[in-house]
Amino acid sequence: CAWSIERPPGDTAGCTFCHTSSEERCSTCHQRHQFDPKVARHAEQCKTCHWGKDHRDWEAYDIGLHGVVYQVNKWDPKQFDWTKKLADADYVGPTCQYCHMRGGHHNVQRFGTVYTSMGMSMADRGAPIWKERRDRWASVCDDCHSPRFARENLQALDEAVKDAGLKYRETFQVAADLVKDGVADPMPKDLAPDWSGQHVWSLKIGAYHDDPAFGGKAGESGEFRMSNCTDIERLCFESVGYFQTYIYKGMAHGSWNDATYSDGSFGMDRWLVNVKQDASQARRLIALEKKVGMTWVPENFRKTGEWLDQLTGAYIVKNHPGKTIFDLCPDPGWLDTHHAPAEEV
Repeated sequence: CAWSIERPPGDTAGCTFCHTSSEERCSTCHQRHQFDPKVARHAEQCKTCHWGKDHRDWEAYDIGLHGVVYQVNKWDPKQFDWTKKLADADYVGPTCQYCHMRGGHHNVQRFGTVYTSMGMSMADRGAPIWKERRDRWASVCDDCHSPRFARENLQALDEAVKDAGLKYRETFQVAADLVKDGVADPMPKDLAPDWSGQHVWSLKIGAYHDDPAFGGKAGESGEFRMSNCTDIERLCFESVGYFQTYIYKGMAHGSWNDATYSDGSFGMDRWLVNVKQDASQARRLIALEKKVGMTWVPENFRKTGEWLDQLTGAYIVKNHPGKTIFDLCPDPGWLDTHHAPAEEV
């Protein structure tokens, strides 16, 4: 993840232990010293990694209806017989494994729906390309519910994500206009370089730059940052990275409180108000400075400092001037964006 590449290792130990030490290892779920399928079938086995602000799976499941049924009944072997294979399970309520590894299938993504948070926040969930995945998602619910029930809940998820996307686009536009008008505090050029060694606005991601106001040339991309950036950028990041994730995960797991009150849609409301307020104050301050003839010079602490100098971008600029991380990694397998063919997923 960008916020791991950007920062010194000690800052992102929690990211590293899951994404490099545990990811795709059998012992992560089956437990190294027991390696018992009965253990791996418990929902808590997913909890070590799948929780937290930007991947709020466990919390959404645990406080949703399915999670409550599980917590109340998991001690009763008549309701949850852990000796049975997942293909034969007849639990009184679903576990993470029952839905996402239906029948014992280890490709967890196979039984997920369209992921519409973070970079996928503006996806058209109803597009024909997603039909197979959505039909498969609804078919899992059919084990216990009617097909109509599953479809209606999927539609409710769609509506919640669509409304969240409207809020994020408005939040993003307010921030983007500040940068384009040159009144963001600070501008990209006034910051320490991002983790690629560039000075491109962190929310302008993807090779679609066509406006030098964002700091990049045509074809250059901003890199997601959450530390070395403006306060408004951080609010934008949290709005889509955290609160929209609460909405998506909450609706997908039947945790409607999580989707609304627990910093879901209510959180996005708050961050949108904050971004607008900050933008309004910034513009008024700039107008006053111009009126009195004041020329503002960015503080040096935006560019350098004991901690800032440890970031990847600063290291590249100092030790490899004129280069970016992509020049230094001409075949960046660890930055590869290719995925398995659709039929495998």
